[in-house]
Amino acid sequence: MENKLKYDVVVMGGGISGSMAAVAAASSGARTLIVESHGFLGGTLTANGVGPMMTFHAGDKLAIRGFTDQLIERLKRQGKSPGHIFDTVGFTYSVTPFDAEAMKHELELMVTESGGEILYHTMLAGVKAEDGRIVGIKVCNKSGLTDIEASVFIDGTGDGDLSVGAGAEFTKGRESDGAMQPMTLKMKMYNVNIPKVKEYIHAHPEDFPLYNGDTSIIEKAPRLSVGGFDSLFRKAKERGEISIQRENVLFFETNNPGEVILNTTRILGHDPTDAFSLSLAEMEGRKQCRELELFVRKYIPGFENAVVESTGPNIGVRSSRQIKGVYTLTAEDLLEQKLFDDTIAHSGYPIDIHSPDGEGTKHQKLEWGGMYSIPYSCMITNSVKNLIVIGRCISATFEAQAAMRTTPTTGAIGHAGGVAAAYAAKHGVSVQDVDIKAVQAQLKAQGAHLEI
Repeated sequence: MENKLKYDVVVMGGGISGSMAAVAAASSGARTLIVESHGFLGGTLTANGVGPMMTFHAGDKLAIRGFTDQLIERLKRQGKSPGHIFDTVGFTYSVTPFDAEAMKHELELMVTESGGEILYHTMLAGVKAEDGRIVGIKVCNKSGLTDIEASVFIDGTGDGDLSVGAGAEFTKGRESDGAMQPMTLKMKMYNVNIPKVKEYIHAHPEDFPLYNGDTSIIEKAPRLSVGGFDSLFRKAKERGEISIQRENVLFFETNNPGEVILNTTRILGHDPTDAFSLSLAEMEGRKQCRELELFVRKYIPGFENAVVESTGPNIGVRSSRQIKGVYTLTAEDLLEQKLFDDTIAHSGYPIDIHSPDGEGTKHQKLEWGGMYSIPYSCMITNSVKNLIVIGRCISATFEAQAAMRTTPTTGAIGHAGGVAAAYAAKHGVSVQDVDIKAVQAQLKAQGAHLEI
């Protein structure tokens, strides 16, 4: 059975970027549909177990505002997030813990309150493009196959699935060899004795090199974020108890005291755009999570009675395809804080590359408080007139993508994509011909932070 639907704007993918795009497009007057393969919104934050969000700040400046920050304010009012708190890992400015179940509901409310519609349990089954336009897409769900038409389509799939189906050019992975950052299967545990964990950290500062001997940092926030336990992890690897090719243990306390997310597994050599490779990666991730569970319960004080709440549910992907846009964002653009006439978002998160080759994580940071810009021209192609790309698969080099891929930044990018799509649909122009000044003005009116 085939059905047909028609909208002004269709967002494919309901992650944080797609959700913000749908809220923005609908709030800007476009009849908007967001299509999501799961039964909830939030993407990496809810379907992959990622947390906390990091970072909304550049130094003391709240660099990411608008609908993405409004989501956090809504959660704070319900006691479902402490808001933006000091990063006790010592890596960036702030982290933003949250309750994942509450986030699912709030995102739904934000989309529906803005007038947007949501279609769950639905996957992209085909793209029809003619003369440089997406004529329509075919999706598959419990109702069968459905054809959907729209004036403008937004690719929020993360992997650029919609864009590739429309014929857009792309790169994948590291420019030199195509290798991608490793995937990670997150593990969430509860009943962790945080005071006992802190006692160990204070007693063994040498195991936490980021602190440079000063562990007082862990007392500066109401939730604990920490990376370390280096000697414990190294000895477990030497004994063959751990096979994870990573140098330390990294975990973050959620909004709920004593509940932590372990961001420690490292799944190398798999391709998230290949279904069989992705399946093998999921299995390897569960194997590593089991090793990690046994390790933390046996060796890290405070985890003796911790219980695994969930893994995933889906594996987390840091990078895959990057769509070739009108402009490609580079590491130099970020580090030099290049200004663009078509800036639509800012971020202060550093370049953060988890090595595709094994152990090691490479960082390049701006000076304290440095803030870079992201241009609209990274979100559109030269070839498809009614396609806007958002999220982690915008046009960027391997290094630049490693900075702009995190959730607050992709939320801000999605916000801009939704505004631009609504403008193009309303005025009947291609996405390449939108009035960027009008888009920037609308973003500011919707609370986004722009320095232009």
